[in-house]
Amino acid sequence: MTSSPLDRITSNQAVMFIINFIFGAGILTLPRTTTEKIKTPDSWIAIIISGLIITLVAVLILKLCQRYPNETFYQFNQKLLGKWIGSLLSLTVICYYIALSAYEVRTMAENTRLFLLQGTPVWAIMMPFLWIGLYLVQGGVNAIARLLEIIFPITVLFFLLVMFLGIELFEVDNLRPVLGSGVKPVIKGLKTSSLSFAGFEILLFIFMFLKEKNKVTKIPLLGVGIPFIFYTITEVIVIGSISVDAVLSQTWPVLTFIRSFEIKGLLFERFDSLLLVIWLMQIFTTYVIALFVATLGLNQLFSITSQAFIYGLIPLIYVVSMIPKNINEVFIMADMLGKFAISLFFIMPLVLFIISKLKERNYEKM
Repeated sequence: MTSSPLDRITSNQAVMFIINFIFGAGILTLPRTTTEKIKTPDSWIAIIISGLIITLVAVLILKLCQRYPNETFYQFNQKLLGKWIGSLLSLTVICYYIALSAYEVRTMAENTRLFLLQGTPVWAIMMPFLWIGLYLVQGGVNAIARLLEIIFPITVLFFLLVMFLGIELFEVDNLRPVLGSGVKPVIKGLKTSSLSFAGFEILLFIFMFLKEKNKVTKIPLLGVGIPFIFYTITEVIVIGSISVDAVLSQTWPVLTFIRSFEIKGLLFERFDSLLLVIWLMQIFTTYVIALFVATLGLNQLFSITSQAFIYGLIPLIYVVSMIPKNINEVFIMADMLGKFAISLFFIMPLVLFIISKLKERNYEKM
């Protein structure tokens, strides 16, 4: 939680932060959540449009951060909005990341209990994740970045391998007709598809830690672009393989797709458990990043560098994570968090950027 010269990350590590933070439990339900709104096979088009829009917003965030290269959002927003409004906004953002941490931990526990450790109490599964995350966050941003560099290649390799092993089930007719109901359903589904990119705003909190702050244009482009490609591939293959009706009837359509085929003669004939174990690591990284951002906010807001905030957040995250009584309420929590994040981080960067430009002009006139 320091900002010492040793606690710095490279541009490539910053890309890892954005990619891993966008990824999470969402990709396992992505085909269903987008198709529920659109009701046609055209949800992949909504993903593409949403990805392009989110990329533009991420570039705007980069431009904003470059105006305050040695400060995080928690610090420079008080310069732009005033101490009281800025502090209130910072507290709101901190509460969001606490709730996001709780959601990710609860999702890890629900998936583990459902597919891997049937009958195990939720709290018993959550505790190791909570404490391992606490240990990692204590190491600072550089320790987290190194973990992300290890997990991401593993995720890419196995996810793409598993998805394309089932390509024999793919039928292009399941994706037809393209825009058969017109453009209106796609536009209607843009908000839902945009929720899957929540996490693109992480640059607001890690830009200060970059070693080189000049040649960084690739960070938002790659950080959003790679999940955008993953999401499009997932949407096309899953819907093309099991059809729109099957996607709408499944809680975890990606896992349903993976269970629908097996490859004989390989070390693994069924891949759902393997992918789930790997994806649990991905969900864990989302939890760790959210915990880091929440702790960083408390440290900077109250000008305290103590590790006590991390220990205080763990029981709070546990309590919040246990609020949903079942998996349906967990999904409702995810939807609420996604809508809040998109609304906040779409509008706020633009407002702050405009205010910073106006203040700069006023300063030049003086």
